[in-house]
Amino acid sequence: MRSARALVAANLVALRRTKGLSQEALAFEAGLHRTFVAHVERQVRNISLDNLERLAIALGVDVYQLLVPHDR
Repeated sequence: MRSARALVAANLVALRRTKGLSQEALAFEAGLHRTFVAHVERQVRNISLDNLERLAIALGVDVYQLLVPHDR
């Protein structure tokens, strides 16, 4: 079983790339700093539920989609 941090990181990268967004563009849309998005993707930062929700909204997905395993 993968950790929640690993699931969020993998799903964030996959969804961001699917939407054709850079880390900077996603961060801007979510009202976050680009380095924060990079750190979450590299699993070096913990993420709050508030920021998880901001990223989900910016990606146009439900929050749970950042937390469930996907076969990609």
